[in-house]
Amino acid sequence: MTEESPGTGIEGEQADRPVEHDETDSNPEPDDTPETDDTPEMDDESSSSPQPGVPDTDSQPPEDVQKYEKFTKMDGAQYDRVNEFLRDRTYITAREWAIARLCADFRTETGVEMTKIGENLPELVPFMTDTYSPQAVNQARASFEEKVRTAGATFLYGAMCDFFTAEELDDVMYEVTEVAKFLLEVEGVDLDVEDELDAEDRISAVMREVRSSSEQLRHDATECPHCGGDLDAHE
Repeated sequence: MTEESPGTGIEGEQADRPVEHDETDSNPEPDDTPETDDTPEMDDESSSSPQPGVPDTDSQPPEDVQKYEKFTKMDGAQYDRVNEFLRDRTYITAREWAIARLCADFRTETGVEMTKIGENLPELVPFMTDTYSPQAVNQARASFEEKVRTAGATFLYGAMCDFFTAEELDDVMYEVTEVAKFLLEVEGVDLDVEDELDAEDRISAVMREVRSSSEQLRHDATECPHCGGDLDAHE
């Protein structure tokens, strides 16, 4: 597996290249403590000062925490190594990845169990070594959401603006899908090969439809600007 492969960096702790510490997110602690209210900071790059976590207790973790099996493949992984891998391939940090996953898994009818996530963070995620306050959990959650929206808008514009050919767009989709699948596999998802291929085909078909529809929007006509053919016939 090459250095560009999603398999390099997280599970291979003895990688050849040295770890380059990200000064803006070099530890698994929250970025900053809200001063006047609970409104989360969108830019987690603005401060590297740690926020005090939730005090440890002698009581046993809740049953659902003890049974939680995501991230078991990450036992022994170091936060800096995980963060470096994600920084090279995505916009998110290790703490945002971990907390986003937990927020999805510990969601109830009344909302996300942020206190439970923060108090049991080291039990839930091996590379997270400190507890978090509910405000810090919410901050990381909000930062993840903001980055997904920004990255999504960037990607969709790239797909719609005719910058990529259909074949180039397929290549882009393959690369980003491989990274996303790898993260899911690290979390513990067992992906069947046939299911993977089927998902890739469906994603490719959707993106081709997006590209075709965007051509009609940009040119306000059914005639292809490149070949003069009917755009409806290119589905």
